[in-house]
Amino acid sequence: MSITEEKLAIVTGAARGIGLATAKLFNENGFKVAIVDKDKNEITKLSILNNEIRTFCYDISNHDSVDKMFNSILKWHNRIDVLINNAGVADFGKIEVTDLNRWNDVMRTNLDGAFMCSQKSISHLKKTRGCIINIASISGLRASTLRVAYGTSKAAIIQLTKQQAAELGEYGIRVNCVAPGPVKTKLAMAVHTQDIIDAYHDAIPLNRYGTEIEIANAIYFLASEKASYVTGQILAVDGGFEATGVGLPSLRK
Repeated sequence: MSITEEKLAIVTGAARGIGLATAKLFNENGFKVAIVDKDKNEITKLSILNNEIRTFCYDISNHDSVDKMFNSILKWHNRIDVLINNAGVADFGKIEVTDLNRWNDVMRTNLDGAFMCSQKSISHLKKTRGCIINIASISGLRASTLRVAYGTSKAAIIQLTKQQAAELGEYGIRVNCVAPGPVKTKLAMAVHTQDIIDAYHDAIPLNRYGTEIEIANAIYFLASEKASYVTGQILAVDGGFEATGVGLPSLRK
């Protein structure tokens, strides 16, 4: 069976935030989009205004669920052009209180999920010479307190990106990674105190949080033909946060 011409992007963890902004951006640029999320309540709230976007409720941390997800998506549209591994969970706690269950919960979604989804997509991406975009975090590039599991999982995603790029390049499959810094999502604003907000603003050279669409724009660029010779790269979209290291904000005043 020949594949249809209309391109498909799969975005995991896309019921809200960066994932949803990314799904909408790809759709605005002519893609059919499969929105994947395990949160049934959130995914059913989405107001999808056209037939080019479809939602799929699956948990990408589970191997059987990943198989079912891809089967369902490919019944809807029989090609894959872009896989965006955005689904992730955050867990913030001190090293001595992060037990193995908490550690494994983070790794199953943030790392295992991205690996399994990528693996399932490869045969389809070979046909379309498509690409994978992994979503890491600034926490994978610079260490911070209370992020032993989360930061380690995101550092692993960065290495996974390089491994995938090295091995899949011969098939024309590009693999890149976006590492967002602090982003002004509803969730972040709900849990960040004013002290935290002020501290981030002081530590970021652009003196503000990023927005969901700014991260989505970076993801779309890496998936586009304008990045046709870019693979194995990590793009920090963080207002300069990673570049400043642990310097003292007061010295900039």
